[in-house]
Amino acid sequence: MKNTEKVGMELYENLGKLFYAIAKADSRIHGKEIGKLRNFIRKYWLEVDELEDEFGSDAAFQIESVFDWAVDNDMDSDASFQEFREFYKDNRGMFSAFIKVLILDTANAISNSFAGKNKAELVMLGKLELLLKD
Repeated sequence: MKNTEKVGMELYENLGKLFYAIAKADSRIHGKEIGKLRNFIRKYWLEVDELEDEFGSDAAFQIESVFDWAVDNDMDSDASFQEFREFYKDNRGMFSAFIKVLILDTANAISNSFAGKNKAELVMLGKLELLLKD
């Protein structure tokens, strides 16, 4: 695997952490949030690039895999967000305007999918918006 492919895979892995942090901001993951994420991956993220994992699957499915792993391991949402933040700061060049908009659209869709946005999700979304503007 080339270094650019490795970093591309890390992008999707860190997006899984980010979207987990958004969904878990209120301390619970709801089925509708998972469903909305899966829908967005299939509808939008699969079209972003041609990158594949070592098994020949679209690399965007790493978002779902890491999200599921975080759910199974009950990761801390703040820690997950911090991991994404660090990756973003180290790899700003990977985040085109299009990718930033898609990240915000996905995060907003997840938080709206179950009973609208609550205070904890609004705070997390605010942090994300500020980060991506930086």
